Amino acid sequence: MKWLLALLLAGSAHAQTLNYIGQQIVPTSASFRGLPVGGLSSIDYVPATGRYLAISDDRSDRGPARFYELALDLAKFRRSASPGDAGVSWVNMTTMLDLDGQPFGRNKVDPESLRLDSRRNLIYWSNEGQRSSAGFQNPTVRRMTLDGKPAGEFPVPGYYMPSGSAGGLAAGDMGVYNNLAFESIAITPDGKTLWTMSENGLAQDSLPTAVGRGSRARMLSFDLDSGKAAAEYVYEVGPVPFPPARPGDFATNGVPDMLALSSHEFIVIERAYAVGAITPGIAALTKQPTSNTIKLYLIDTRGATDVSGWTSIKGRDVVPVKRTMLLDLSSLKNDDGSVLAVDNIEGITFGPMFEGKRTLILASDNNFNPAQFTQFIALSIDGTLP
Repeated sequence: MKWLLALLLAGSAHAQTLNYIGQQIVPTSASFRGLPVGGLSSIDYVPATGRYLAISDDRSDRGPARFYELALDLAKFRRSASPGDAGVSWVNMTTMLDLDGQPFGRNKVDPESLRLDSRRNLIYWSNEGQRSSAGFQNPTVRRMTLDGKPAGEFPVPGYYMPSGSAGGLAAGDMGVYNNLAFESIAITPDGKTLWTMSENGLAQDSLPTAVGRGSRARMLSFDLDSGKAAAEYVYEVGPVPFPPARPGDFATNGVPDMLALSSHEFIVIERAYAVGAITPGIAALTKQPTSNTIKLYLIDTRGATDVSGWTSIKGRDVVPVKRTMLLDLSSLKNDDGSVLAVDNIEGITFGPMFEGKRTLILASDNNFNPAQFTQFIALSIDGTLP
């Protein structure tokens, strides 16, 4: 069965249709070069090779901080609840080095996103940092060469740096919340600007998401020629859409990645997660202990308030970026009519042409959890995106 979604991109006169091509699933038991494959928190297509780069958010725990090169054969993707992984092949693995040129020590880094800049032959990547009783680490955005060697760091404004209590909820606390910082990297098509976003708001700006409550995340840009921080906007993350099975259990919603369509338009992933929640597609999973809701949004920064340099936005008059939902992945169905069960989708990229149409590729982070899996979902695009 062919699934179609007609959508109108805000600010564009082009009517779009997304077609569900299929998926592939790699079990968490998979390994490559002696290390477990998993934690894929972003994916980026490389047209010159027809392959992909994907970063692992392994904190140098199961192996060194690393990114993979892999190939996806979209002709082998299937609209099936158990498609197998015949279309996925692992090509290479590269160790990422710290600013001293050494492999990162255990729990010294949390890699979350990467994008290749083919113009400059560099990879940009984000490190989420840490805010917990185990210690504080600042979120960072860095450059590296294609062989993983350090090539510099962007100057993240000081108000992103965690300070105060470990929970971030006490009076006077500043900076990112734990595990809710920089999970995204996007490069505008003109190659001039890099964007990242905090997954939720900063401690001095807004509370984290919850059932019935959103959060005011910040989009932060850098000029790629000068390396300096530039425009900064507010993105309103939606509330957690489904409650956990038991009150008080973990639930969150946040932005794990985004894809630049132009200098001002982006596709953003919102990934919600609630322990034991009954969501569309959950019945298709056999061992999944938690439930995910994945939505794609189109955002437009035109007309939004530039909050660059604002230590706090709390209580201030701010116009956020425009946000329009494009797709709820729970609407997708397999050939047998079952709802597509989505895992922890954290990566998005344009893919190759497939049957004459451009594609979007999504990838999941399995958290190295045996009850989860590495999932690749392919969508084809009818029409022309901005």
